[in-house]
Amino acid sequence: QVRLRESGGALVQPGDSLTLSCTASGSRLSRHRVAWYRASPGNEREVVASITTGDATDYPYSVKGRFTIYRDNPNNKVYLQMDNLKLEDTAKYYCNYYYEPVSWGQGTQVTVAS
Repeated sequence: QVRLRESGGALVQPGDSLTLSCTASGSRLSRHRVAWYRASPGNEREVVASITTGDATDYPYSVKGRFTIYRDNPNNKVYLQMDNLKLEDTAKYYCNYYYEPVSWGQGTQVTVAS
């Protein structure tokens, strides 16, 4: 059974940076296209970054240039570096497979407030 765990969320101010971490048990993240998602009250869960098995990355316009997804394959982790955070980035962030998501982890809360 695959279990995903996210960590690194925090309360930060606009303009701050934060790095989230995703780790998996029961699976090698390096064998999958992995995405970071976020969800907030009143909004559907959306993809904010994805990375292919070949390390190609993709971002929606809302975070492009501010968010960076990258892998640490030896440690079976995927990170999301978030720079120049904005109020609208406030959400719970999750990692999961891009094509066929498995059971969702608990997520990690990112709150951007002045």
